[in-house]
Amino acid sequence: VEGGTEEQQRVFYTALYHALIHPNLLSDVNGEYPLMENFGVGRSEHDRYTVFSLWDTYRNVHQLLTLVYPERQIDMVRSMIGMYEEWGWMPKWELYGRETFTMEGDPAIPVITDTWIKGLRDFDIGKAYEAFLKSATTPGARNRMRPDIDPYVERGYIPLGFYAKDLAGDVSVSHALEYYIADHALSLLADSLGHREDAKRFRERSLGYRHYYDKEYGSFRPINPDGSFLTPFDPRAGENFSAAPGFHEGSAWNYTFYVPHDVEGLARLMGGRKRFVEKLQMVFDEGLYDPANEPDIAYPYLFSYFKGEEWRTQREVARLLETYFTTAPDGIPGNDDTGTMSAWAVFSMMGFYPDCPGEPYYTLTAPVFDRVEIATSRGPLTIEAKGAGAGTRYIRSMTLGGKPLRKYRISHDELLGGGTLAFELKTTEQ
Repeated sequence: VEGGTEEQQRVFYTALYHALIHPNLLSDVNGEYPLMENFGVGRSEHDRYTVFSLWDTYRNVHQLLTLVYPERQIDMVRSMIGMYEEWGWMPKWELYGRETFTMEGDPAIPVITDTWIKGLRDFDIGKAYEAFLKSATTPGARNRMRPDIDPYVERGYIPLGFYAKDLAGDVSVSHALEYYIADHALSLLADSLGHREDAKRFRERSLGYRHYYDKEYGSFRPINPDGSFLTPFDPRAGENFSAAPGFHEGSAWNYTFYVPHDVEGLARLMGGRKRFVEKLQMVFDEGLYDPANEPDIAYPYLFSYFKGEEWRTQREVARLLETYFTTAPDGIPGNDDTGTMSAWAVFSMMGFYPDCPGEPYYTLTAPVFDRVEIATSRGPLTIEAKGAGAGTRYIRSMTLGGKPLRKYRISHDELLGGGTLAFELKTTEQ
């Protein structure tokens, strides 16, 4: 990177360093490694990786690796598929050949789907798809990845009290929201592989989040076993990692906009674009956004789904970078979660972010540097920002490959094929 302040460069390269610590090599120099969930020794012709903190890293770390270090990402995908072959399930939060079952969801699906759709394909996608179908269809009593899948399939949601074996207690809404995202990614992969009926089935499943939306509070709300909403209910309960029924490490507001695969559909539920934007802005204005945890990490980029509101993304991203990413001892917002918070900073400082795991798209924002150069698998990618500097946090105009660019969300292919993404920045949103 070129330009920016010395502190911004230090923040950027520190974040990049943090993002590359994990996953880390598990295999020895001769290719041997401990088999997943047993005491045997395996041997691989490729690098075998470990420490797959996937609930965290499926959101941005693997997208960064796919963009900048594709050969390492391919070996990480091969490692995940190898784990499935060795113990029958994809990793959720793997640590040195053992599954910790930390957090929730089915996060290997969006990681591998994203990798495949972006054109990195030197791995056994058929074996991966087999694994995904297993976790997405096996009844809960025999499902290591989705133990509460039965009501999810039958009703489209998970009620309170059905499964509460996590250390955090009953986090049914958080579980279901993760499954919706995984099933959306699975629908994209199924479509890519020509499995049209599977694609339709999993896309329909991914829209079950609508069950949780409560018009009274304008937020997601846990559902009782009888189908009624939890009462009493406080959408702010759960702030600062305190316990709240239905939600893991957060409040209802940390999760209510956590539907990256159907932002427009969620806006319709809320009463339209204007109401959606007002409520999302309220989350930032009233301190309900948590910069130190994953569920709402993409919130700043959701404004850009609506024409004329993109400036809000640019403002909030700049403010968050300035406030929470510094060179001080507390210069990252809380636990870095194996590089996830740092990857957020790396992408945001470059001017784009993968806001929906599994979808090969980036939402654009104002870069902090004059120039960024990335060596990609398809040649050099250059990002230029005319006028970058203190106070210039808004986009006046953009070009991609020398042609005017008027949309704020572009595909991976468009970005890599453009060669140069150029911004002209300004100091005010007007």
